[in-house]
Amino acid sequence: MIAGVDEVGRGPLVGDVVTAAVILHPDQPIVGLADSKAISEKKRLRLADEIRENALCWCIGRASPAEIDKLNILHATMLAMTRAVQGLAVQPEHVMVDGNRCPPWQYSSEAVVKGDGLIAAISAASILAKVTRDEEMQQLDALYPAYGFAKHKGYPTALHLQKLAELGPTPLHRISFKPVQLALQSRQGELHG
Repeated sequence: MIAGVDEVGRGPLVGDVVTAAVILHPDQPIVGLADSKAISEKKRLRLADEIRENALCWCIGRASPAEIDKLNILHATMLAMTRAVQGLAVQPEHVMVDGNRCPPWQYSSEAVVKGDGLIAAISAASILAKVTRDEEMQQLDALYPAYGFAKHKGYPTALHLQKLAELGPTPLHRISFKPVQLALQSRQGELHG
């Protein structure tokens, strides 16, 4: 019972940090699992459906922009990972986490650098987390079409920074992130100028 865990969304300026925990079914291997960033969106969506159907169990965990602002992105990510593992229908005997650290939890676990390309369960978690967050960025794009969230997924691209400067942050922006603070300060300067 090995769970793979990965996160998506530490770098963006907006939205939740999203994590996934997956325990693959030993008798139902899923062909084509890889690091979510290394495969096409079409293949990711197909694999995500297959993972949801065939994995022994899976769970999405998250931490909100408010939690990110309160805890910092690292601690919020660890919280989201803990939520994902605790939410699994079957509790794992061992957890393998993509990256170089594990949350402070009671599970037997190890961190695997570049694990999303090496360990099938981490690849599966990587795919579910990315598909989930990308879908949420599409929804956010519908709510705030001027920001271009569907294009940049909340990352600090030139377009996103330009829109942030022009329009100010949405209620889902991470206020503790420097580019968001700078946009707020410049807008406050304009209002009081």
